[in-house]
Amino acid sequence: MNAPARIHETSSPVHLDAALQESGEPHEIAVLVLQGFSHLALHAYIEPFRIANTVSRLPLFRWRIAGIDGQAVLGANGLSIPVDVTVKELTAGGSNSCRLNQFAIVAGEPVDNQMTPQLNAFLRLLARRGVSISAVGTATWLLAQTGLLTDTRCTIHWSRLAAFSEIFHKPRIRDSLFVRDGQYSSCAGELAAFDLAVDLIASHAGAYIAQEVCRHATVEGQRSGSNRQTGPSGLAFAGVCDKLAMAMRIMEENVEIPLLMGDIADRVGISRRQLERLFATHINQPPARHYLRIRVDQAKRLIEGTRMPIIDIAVACGFMSASHFAKCFRIINGLSPQECRAMVPVWVGPGLG
Repeated sequence: MNAPARIHETSSPVHLDAALQESGEPHEIAVLVLQGFSHLALHAYIEPFRIANTVSRLPLFRWRIAGIDGQAVLGANGLSIPVDVTVKELTAGGSNSCRLNQFAIVAGEPVDNQMTPQLNAFLRLLARRGVSISAVGTATWLLAQTGLLTDTRCTIHWSRLAAFSEIFHKPRIRDSLFVRDGQYSSCAGELAAFDLAVDLIASHAGAYIAQEVCRHATVEGQRSGSNRQTGPSGLAFAGVCDKLAMAMRIMEENVEIPLLMGDIADRVGISRRQLERLFATHINQPPARHYLRIRVDQAKRLIEGTRMPIIDIAVACGFMSASHFAKCFRIINGLSPQECRAMVPVWVGPGLG
């Protein structure tokens, strides 16, 4: 078990709700790690709870690492982590059982084939018991496979947004750092796991402790869950050229039915000539070429992340014919869509798309 941080030998902590101080019961957290998980995401999620214990001088949170079985779990970086408890022990009662307040899943790649009947039954049991469940990074895919995210707002790492949107229609996917919707929360993974944990700390221990966690971690304040993820290209120009960033975002939000350059310029509030000058100055290419790359990149993510037919992917990305799509795809990527599909890892298999 991961022990809580050492409590400093001082008098009562400050800026903490009195009822919380008197309860003496730590917030129990179990974090399930799956093969290929991100160590960065795991520790970004856990460390804020350790820091909260330190700055509050109370054992506010207690956490355990869970596994499907009792074996150490290999992360994406080749390092293994031992587990404290199995998923069966978490729900079976006895000495390994605990009053579980929060359950989180940290997955990696390949997430598509990690859902098993055992894991599905376990997650649905936790949901029936009212345990709060968090999906970190690609783990949102697993929750969607259980059906628990029906009509629920959620997010996933930006590299999986396109595939997720095409395959799962009942969850309400968002391009956000993290989302909390009732019993379920999700985040983009990696450093966004820190933001989700800090938000949970604020809900349980108050805004002051959350702010102190950020200060201790040398983070400049809490990031809002509504902040967009860092994947889209337009963010690099926010504050430098807001009109350019806005135009890029409009392009990214209109992939299936592409807009005319004049319409994009009108939405941004500049002339088409001004739009072309902005792209020439900052991107060194015409806006139409950049828009084409956005659509082809979206198609590439769908080819790599799903088994959708190539023609369906072409239509989903605004191409009216397979031949035109193939020509544009080859110009951008140097290979055909079929050649790209042939390079897709074997774990992207039946059942996707």
